[in-house]
Amino acid sequence: MANTISLRCRECSRDYPIEPLNVCEFCFGPLEVVYDYGAINASTSREKIASGPRSMWRYADFLPADYNPVTDINAGFTPLIRSRNLAEELGLKELYIKNDSVNPSYSFKDRVVSVASAKALEFGFDTIACASTGNLAGAVSAHAARSGMKAYVFIPSDLEAGKVLTAAIYGATIVSVDGSYDVVNRLCSELADKYRWAFVNINVRPFYADGSKTLGYEVAEQLGWKAPVHAVAPAASGAMFTKIWKGLNEFADAGLIDTPVNTHMHLAQAEGCSPIASAYLDDRFIIKPVKPDSVAKSLAIGNPADGYYALKTIESSGGSAVVVEENEVSEGVKLLARTEGIFTEGAGGVAISALKKLAQSGTIKPNDQTVVYITGNGLKTVELVQDVVHPLLIEPTVDAFEAAVDTKVS
Repeated sequence: MANTISLRCRECSRDYPIEPLNVCEFCFGPLEVVYDYGAINASTSREKIASGPRSMWRYADFLPADYNPVTDINAGFTPLIRSRNLAEELGLKELYIKNDSVNPSYSFKDRVVSVASAKALEFGFDTIACASTGNLAGAVSAHAARSGMKAYVFIPSDLEAGKVLTAAIYGATIVSVDGSYDVVNRLCSELADKYRWAFVNINVRPFYADGSKTLGYEVAEQLGWKAPVHAVAPAASGAMFTKIWKGLNEFADAGLIDTPVNTHMHLAQAEGCSPIASAYLDDRFIIKPVKPDSVAKSLAIGNPADGYYALKTIESSGGSAVVVEENEVSEGVKLLARTEGIFTEGAGGVAISALKKLAQSGTIKPNDQTVVYITGNGLKTVELVQDVVHPLLIEPTVDAFEAAVDTKVS
């Protein structure tokens, strides 16, 4: 069985059994999984992990669900790529790109849903559901198809067509809601009280969220069992950002890496929806909800559930938060594609533009080992960079080709 003890409120520390719960009934604080770290530390080792499957389930000892091949679509253990061209352009000497856009449903959400779907089956659910800004819808739909569960995914009505398609193709029921993600999430919270479904980011959220810890584990292993000096990641709810930090610290507590005292966590958001980054820049720990108005739709959560905890992660790691202007989102997408051949969505564009700002400001110094997290694939959001398409239209002759090329060059 998974090395779990209980669920615990992050605010008042009351304990609850391992059940599909996510909110403390006393103070309404969020619940998180409590682990038996003694058992984990006694059973894990670098050698055991390295000999495990080439997926996120090589870290099963640290996860809140037992491995279930029925739900496994081989999520995780994605490439950590040493950057050459982008690093040179930004004046950095040791930059790595964690490319989670190549997961089976093309985003990091496969990690969290892999855990959530396994846990849903453990709890006896036959239906899995979610509120989503797009990528989660695809991951839930794909895992439901693999496991034989029914799937309902609820999305804002203005979602990019590519993300709707990449959820619908797996056979899920798509429910398009007139409103922002926060409106969709409120509806799903009501539905979770009425239907016995596993809403991955509501009643199964404590288990789901810990799937993101594997982003910390993998980077540490792929760097040769050490934490980076800087980690730059986009944020929507803030959960992924906090879990990367938690993963690094769990590895340190297990003796797998040194304590990440020199690791700085940097959070990136777009200007049109930046409640966490704005709170950091205003030097406050109170998140002021905003109405999202951003081209980075996968980050468009105006009232982030883990915003406060993301700010605490920044504080604990001596990190920072960066607000990226809306026009810089697509520029970041183009920059990564042009320099490294990686096509990311808006969230990745936010991360790359934030990385550029951090390098230009001297926050990240040239010799600092840095990892930037790319969490979703650009093929889902082609509208964002449609302006790059300018094909040469020619007659089928050599002369026509050469004339067109000469015109373009001149």
